[in-house]
Amino acid sequence: MATFKAIRIDKADKGTTAQLTQFDEAELMEGDVTVRVEWSTLNYKDGLALTGKAPVVRRFPMIAGIDFAGTVEQSSHPQWKAGDKVVCTGWGMGETHLGAYAEKARVKGDWLVALPQGLSARDAMAIGTAGFTAMLSVLALEKHGLSPKSGPVVVTGAAGGVGSVATAVLSKLGYHVIASTGRTSEADYLRQLGAAEIIDRNELSAPGKPLAKERWAGGVDSVGSTTLANLLSMTKYGGAIAACGLAAGMDLPSSVAPFILRGVCLLGIDSVMCPIEPRKAAWQRLASDLDRSKLSEITHEIPLAEVSEWGAKILSGQVRGRIVVKIV
Repeated sequence: MATFKAIRIDKADKGTTAQLTQFDEAELMEGDVTVRVEWSTLNYKDGLALTGKAPVVRRFPMIAGIDFAGTVEQSSHPQWKAGDKVVCTGWGMGETHLGAYAEKARVKGDWLVALPQGLSARDAMAIGTAGFTAMLSVLALEKHGLSPKSGPVVVTGAAGGVGSVATAVLSKLGYHVIASTGRTSEADYLRQLGAAEIIDRNELSAPGKPLAKERWAGGVDSVGSTTLANLLSMTKYGGAIAACGLAAGMDLPSSVAPFILRGVCLLGIDSVMCPIEPRKAAWQRLASDLDRSKLSEITHEIPLAEVSEWGAKILSGQVRGRIVVKIV
């Protein structure tokens, strides 16, 4: 295969362009493993890259897509051989390294995780970076000492990718999940995932007090800004919030009050450069703690040709749950 299909992002006079085109294999970047990509997915960051709404892409030309699942074609890395089923998320793919919306990818073998037993490549991408980030958040809350006995947990952006998986996993683990969403029409969907309560995001999006009534022992936040500030102000004594997104903005108009008066902790979650051992642990927990029937409920499949169209939709809040992209 001298050339292969890919979503290529180029710099233009005004912003960037993204189009499905043929990409020359000779232009692939350095790496010791070449993978035949079978499935990818659409994350919020992919939407930003495809539309050029934020400077996610830092090299041109770029192949978009921050995660993939597929089969090793060639390898000079000691851990991997042709035929191995692998998953790759983050590590700058789609930002500084040619990414996943392509029939081929060449990456460092140290970036790869073996496809967990019991998960198909499609399942892995139905989870994708969003689900992986949700599980890293759950693991951080557990490490902090949170358990279902601690009290309710809140999930913001609950109908989105991170939120949907976080809601499903936390409910399966026995937590009382309070799902916050701007789409109250998705109430039935969220209850099917296991949400015990549903609140309108407006309750959390207006500026609030440094300390408010204690409502939850912990939470997973993919929204940021005023919402995160309010979550912290309403967290019970000794609780924690895992912060993993910025859908509402990068600012954090909070105070030190929750930290020094209630001992609340803010746990930062990064999925891009996360070391390999926590990655393996998160994927194993996803294979065991995410109900596969719920995963199918939250997943919608699209072909590679429709990625740019759906990239705009995810930014405008029109995507529920997870989008898997069929590459081949």
